[in-house]
Amino acid sequence: MWQRGTNENTNRLLRHWFEKGEVLSGYAAEDLRRIADALNCRPRPTLDLQTQADRLAALLTNPAAA
Repeated sequence: MWQRGTNENTNRLLRHWFEKGEVLSGYAAEDLRRIADALNCRPRPTLDLQTQADRLAALLTNPAAA
């Protein structure tokens, strides 16, 4: 059941940049990459307000702590 919440949260975040039903082919690849980077670099409450990159770097630095 967690997938539904994740999907709804992602849709809510994407609505910041795109209207519902908007065709993405009108956007340049660079624009879509910038939006993806903005979403992926957000601090996450489920990661104790770390970003995904922060958590991955910590894991790679000290795998025994995971």
